[in-house]
Amino acid sequence: KAQTTCKQTRCYLDIKSNSRSHHTDLYGEECLIVRRGQPFNIILHLKPGNGEFSPEETSLMFTVETGPLPQEESDTKVSFGIRESTLDTEWSASATNDPSRNTISVTINSSPNAPIGLYSLTLDQEGQNISLGQFILLFNAWCPRDAVYMRSETKRQEYVLARHGQIYRGTYKRINGTPWNFGQFDKGVLDICLMILDSNPKFVSDASKDSSSRRSPIYVTRVLSAMVGVSVGPLWAPVSGMCGQRLLRYTRKPSEGSFIFYCWESAVVMTCGSPPVARALGIPCRVVTNFESAHDADASLMIENVYDQDGKRISQGDSVWNFHVWVESWMTRPDLDSDFDGWQVSDPTPQETSEGVFCCGPAPVLAIHEGELTKKYDAPFIFAEVNADVVDMVRLPNGQLVKFGGSTKSVGRFISTKAVGSDDRRDITHQYKYPEGSKEERQVYKKAKHHNKLRQREEEPGLRLKIKLAKNMTEGSDFEVFAVLTNNGMEAKTCMFLFFATAVGYNGRAGEHCGYASDKVEVPSGEERRLSLKLEYEHYGSVIPSDRLIQLSAITFNKQAVEYYKAEKTIVLDEPEIEIKLLGEAQVNQALTVELTLLNPLPEALQDCSFTMDGVGLTDVYIVWGIFFFCVGAVGPKQEAKASIEFSPSSVGSTMLLVNFNSDKLKRIKSFINVVIKE
Repeated sequence: KAQTTCKQTRCYLDIKSNSRSHHTDLYGEECLIVRRGQPFNIILHLKPGNGEFSPEETSLMFTVETGPLPQEESDTKVSFGIRESTLDTEWSASATNDPSRNTISVTINSSPNAPIGLYSLTLDQEGQNISLGQFILLFNAWCPRDAVYMRSETKRQEYVLARHGQIYRGTYKRINGTPWNFGQFDKGVLDICLMILDSNPKFVSDASKDSSSRRSPIYVTRVLSAMVGVSVGPLWAPVSGMCGQRLLRYTRKPSEGSFIFYCWESAVVMTCGSPPVARALGIPCRVVTNFESAHDADASLMIENVYDQDGKRISQGDSVWNFHVWVESWMTRPDLDSDFDGWQVSDPTPQETSEGVFCCGPAPVLAIHEGELTKKYDAPFIFAEVNADVVDMVRLPNGQLVKFGGSTKSVGRFISTKAVGSDDRRDITHQYKYPEGSKEERQVYKKAKHHNKLRQREEEPGLRLKIKLAKNMTEGSDFEVFAVLTNNGMEAKTCMFLFFATAVGYNGRAGEHCGYASDKVEVPSGEERRLSLKLEYEHYGSVIPSDRLIQLSAITFNKQAVEYYKAEKTIVLDEPEIEIKLLGEAQVNQALTVELTLLNPLPEALQDCSFTMDGVGLTDVYIVWGIFFFCVGAVGPKQEAKASIEFSPSSVGSTMLLVNFNSDKLKRIKSFINVVIKE
């Protein structure tokens, strides 16, 4: 805090007071961290006998520098003297003195448009350069002149300072909220964020230009979207299920292996510390989940599902994910009309290239809503994710494609984010598009240059195919599902009826089959026929992924009449719950016991069972990045895994205790409780 810089002058950076006023106290007191466009104070201690300080008579010139090649023309080096009062539009300083203590209190105001990053501060006193120390400058959601300014204090608390959040996964009919610790204020995380910025290819090719461009949250967001999407390599398991700051730490030591993040994990990294270095570097942001999210590989704004005559999918590059997670960041768009200020979409797991590299965004949410696909960046791809049309086609032996189904409404459902100030889910679908099927929604679709609107088959007479589910679909149980074929036509129909189940990843990637049924049926006019499919744990248990997703596909066809119909539904199996029970009241530095219980729902034993606990202010003392690990061992079928763990809370306040259960057959089971730690 107090740093000797030369024999004549010492500088006191007053980290504690500055951090409080700049909302950076949660980062700790190892370094001065301030937000741009807002004044901070330092105290200069002069050598005794220097005489009384007078701003009019003393020549003091301050210089701030950032980046490896500071230059005045790029605003990475700025010099400024003492003024009567500071300016809120540029770097400036004012000073008062205390002759009795030989000290000068200096107020420095940074430019609200300054590049963010690590700065050095020097003083030129009568021709002598004196190093006063270093500080980190962040974006400032509290400053009206900053590009990330947000009016609401409640929203600033939620989108900049909140350390916990919810990530929504599953299917649009069974939405599961997963709690996360973002960890943006944990020790070392901000250093890693700055390291990631300095590792991007634009910095390597032109460090001065890159450092200068960091004044713009648009630039920072775009560059670092590319960094998360590309800088990780091929290993899944060790990363999944970690909170944000743990994920970031894996990027710090590439020698220990590289990793691929799930899209929701990349979004967490993007929110807490990587591109756009959002909450860690001061950009307000939130994590958003889009259910039934389209991946439009050929930029046609249409998802084309092509099948052979036996109902097998022929890969065309397009796909629809059960859900996809991205990030919205709050900023102005001076490169566009002011109407497009506000929430901007960036995807930390980009699926297509943009300007030659894998990155996506930022694109204004309003541009997606209005079909303004010429607005930067990558609006067409994001528009397709939430509003593409789907068409189903059969490829005949002669190569002809026959349309037999599709939808203009199935893509982009229940777009979700955490509500402000609570753990509730907020549906923001209306911010991305007009109501499905509305006149406005179709007009926007046409404005997006798409002229392949599907005919509404639901309005035509003929066969209807639906899938009905069982009420209880818990992992480990056997249950039955049904495909229902209804004939709304005037004549009886005879056709083949196929019904099969396939393990599927959250990104729509099909795995192994785990159930199949078929029949040849005749459906009289006005009647229905059902085909049942029993899903047995013996068959699906070993092939489903940790997301517990199974895709059901029903197909009926008459090859002679060239009639094909299809219905699909993705189900997510219920997972067992972790019961979390605190014994006693949580008090700082006092022993607290938590009891954890999970019932094994499987008809077979679980091996290598373990609980992990993670909570800011609760488990910080443990050596593996604040995670408490408790090994349970083997747990028999229908038996309970139990753990009783004692720990001592380290800080006062509201926090969240996250609990994760893993075993060889049940993985990534999560739960949480909110905890208030008292003095």
